[in-house]
Amino acid sequence: MTAADVIVIGGGIMGASAAFFLRRRGKSVILLERGLVGQQASGVNFGNVRRQGRHLHQLPLANRSRAIWRSLPELIGEDCEFVAAGHLRVSYTREQADRMEAYARDARDYGLDLEMLSSNALRERFPYLGREIVAGCYDPTGGHANPRLTAPAIGRAARRAGADVREEAEVIGIGKVGEDFVVEVAGQGDLRAPAVLITAGAWAGKLSALFGEPVPLAVHGPQMTVTEPLPYRIEPTIGVSTPHLRETVYFRQVKRGNIICGGHARGPASIETNRATVLPEVIVGQMEQLRRAMPGFAKVNIIRSWSGIESYLPDDAPIMGPSATTPGLFYAFGFCGAGFQIGPGVGETMAELVATGETGTPITPYAISRFRT
Repeated sequence: MTAADVIVIGGGIMGASAAFFLRRRGKSVILLERGLVGQQASGVNFGNVRRQGRHLHQLPLANRSRAIWRSLPELIGEDCEFVAAGHLRVSYTREQADRMEAYARDARDYGLDLEMLSSNALRERFPYLGREIVAGCYDPTGGHANPRLTAPAIGRAARRAGADVREEAEVIGIGKVGEDFVVEVAGQGDLRAPAVLITAGAWAGKLSALFGEPVPLAVHGPQMTVTEPLPYRIEPTIGVSTPHLRETVYFRQVKRGNIICGGHARGPASIETNRATVLPEVIVGQMEQLRRAMPGFAKVNIIRSWSGIESYLPDDAPIMGPSATTPGLFYAFGFCGAGFQIGPGVGETMAELVATGETGTPITPYAISRFRT
């Protein structure tokens, strides 16, 4: 029976990062991914590397992750197309602008300095924005990266660092025997470790339920599109801040010229069939909202649409931390469609927690015990 210090179940950006940072702490690690590393939510999302717009209590985690993003190419030895070109949120109403301004004031206490821009200042700096926009909130340290590259690159770095990274390794059984966990992998037999970290995204609820910790995890599919290439002009990531989901749109331009866009609504997804659906009516609405924010996109052509399987919790906050029922068991899942930027920070935080029993990054709001009935 193969043994390690830690078994990580789930090879998205959280699990790959945790395996990488556990190795840097000298722990032996087995990373199990039922498909390919980065194939699920970590690889199909928008690629936003943003701090603003998050719950304030999540900013310490986002700050920790931002420090990793700054040095990621040197840290893992690969380029994930991270561009620190800024992140801009815009609003159509004065009321929403006031909310953004209040958030900017509060975020300063967490080390995030945001710049509020009036409509005139926006027109001067970003003349391509639509005339309905009345204000903006700008973070010069934000940006974007390629999600299809990032988690696989971190997984390769973990393997180079000595982690046993196993793809096409489906967990079919897990239990605790004495002081150790025994994890059964289809076609590979049993693995043993005193600590297990579950980072299995939408599939993690099935595993936590085995330890008496069911959670109200819902799954949805993001609606994503990419356009034909256009002349490269838009550096920051841009998103509309609105209380109305149908008005929500966010977009970024890659150096090749294509516009990547998401928002407007989510679609159905299933962990039983491993499928998520693109809804044509949502894509049409998304393009309408994109043209509203960027009138210059009135005649741009879509070349591809896609979706994926993301997990959501009722309070719009993830589950992170130790199990409330089983010593040696840890969780990091349910990031509610906003896990990409914090992924490396989640991995480093969980590696610290698993290795030392504590972490300097506050994660108390994310305890799984909040869902006890």
